[in-house]
Amino acid sequence: MSRIANSPVKVPDNVQATLEANKITVKGPLGTLEQDLNPNVTISLDDGELVFAQANDSRDARAMAGTMRSLVNNMVVGVSTGFERKLNLVGVGFRAQLQGNDLKLQLGYSHDIVYSTPEGITIQCPNQTEVVVKGINKQVVGQVAAEIRSFRRPEPYKGKGVRYADEHVALKEAKKK
Repeated sequence: MSRIANSPVKVPDNVQATLEANKITVKGPLGTLEQDLNPNVTISLDDGELVFAQANDSRDARAMAGTMRSLVNNMVVGVSTGFERKLNLVGVGFRAQLQGNDLKLQLGYSHDIVYSTPEGITIQCPNQTEVVVKGINKQVVGQVAAEIRSFRRPEPYKGKGVRYADEHVALKEAKKK
């Protein structure tokens, strides 16, 4: 059983956390995030630390205390430093470029894929084969990176496709005669 809810979340000096009846708001130099609170979890702000506790002894309360702690910690980190996810395009002729707010991908299909960037997310292309997704919400950054990767997943024989920068693709051996 995880005990992640027992460790408090430290709130930096440049971040402001506000507790309301059923939601928490975290405001920092990069933006503002809100999260609805679970009624099975109680949160208190003590000396710049957010402390999480179970409201009752149910199994759901135990599970949600750790989940809420992780979500709020991601909010604090997001508004103070932000999150980023790097993608690499592996394959001959695979390219990415920005056109205004849209990402244009050439991934070996007969047509180009144009991905419009959601609000709160910035996409950068340091070169033609790298894409960097940045934002303050960890869930949205991961979802956008997964959507871009889903246009052409890495295939297991040559390794071509869109992959995360830290992803290792295990290549299969070709069929022998």
